[in-house]
Amino acid sequence: MSDLMVLSVPGMSCEHCEAAVKREVGTVAGVASVDVDLTTKFVTVRGRDLDHDTIVAAIDEAGYDVV
Repeated sequence: MSDLMVLSVPGMSCEHCEAAVKREVGTVAGVASVDVDLTTKFVTVRGRDLDHDTIVAAIDEAGYDVV
């Protein structure tokens, strides 16, 4: 069974933002895929046993805030 997490990250505005978030979140254990939609400012994470706080910390490490 796979987990799905959708987070709002309004500070993202460009391809650099997208790449940074994908890179950091992609290193989190259990993450299978990371999709970033710059229009809606949503990050969609799919995987197994996803930990919300760890995903938020990874987005913070990329330089962005989850709201």
